[in-house]
Amino acid sequence: MKKYEQIADEIRRQIISNFYKKGDILPDQQTLAHDFNVSKITIKNALDNLANEGFVLKTSGFGTVVIGPSTLITDKDAPATNFEGLTKQEGANRVSSKVIKFDLEFPDDKVKKNLNLHGEEPVYHIIRLRLLDKEPFIIENTYMPVNLVPGLTLSVLESSIYTFIRDSLHLKFAGIARNIQAKQADGLDISYLNVTEHTPILEVEQIVWLVNGTPIEYSTSRNASNKRAYYLFETN
Repeated sequence: MKKYEQIADEIRRQIISNFYKKGDILPDQQTLAHDFNVSKITIKNALDNLANEGFVLKTSGFGTVVIGPSTLITDKDAPATNFEGLTKQEGANRVSSKVIKFDLEFPDDKVKKNLNLHGEEPVYHIIRLRLLDKEPFIIENTYMPVNLVPGLTLSVLESSIYTFIRDSLHLKFAGIARNIQAKQADGLDISYLNVTEHTPILEVEQIVWLVNGTPIEYSTSRNASNKRAYYLFETN
């Protein structure tokens, strides 16, 4: 965990425990930097995290005001703009994976367009069941260009692809586009998510880009709508 994430965790804990109450103004960034013995940029990153989660409101000329935790957000919800990966969000001790499919393919036109591929460039086609606390949680259907993710193995798929990309390949994610829709349950959902054909399904279709603007992932993830939702917190 990075230093700013540790600091965000500590301030979040202080807010949840009512050490800082709703309406309180947090100490300024210089004071927090001194208290935590870090740089102001580290504090800024920590406060940005908390703002994105709806815990604080950063206002120019007024300070950082405590407004959360939001009554609209539950522990089942995830930030709509977050692309850290499920393992990072929920914790490696809670998340496990069952690999349903792991193949090399030449993609169809839709996948080629979303990954900006030309000619006959192979992709990994990965389908995984993600389990949370050993219970079926999400089915991910993922395509990644082989040339961007060399060395992908079954053992990586059974843990965290994003951790492998960040820590082993030293690639940095920079942007994401998501389309979130309600869907009917399909055969894979029924087989692996313990749902029926009448269960509402939430589908997230996404493209993830690296810092150089290259798409590294096109995927869809599906879960029962009562298992997970997504929230967006914006400020003016």
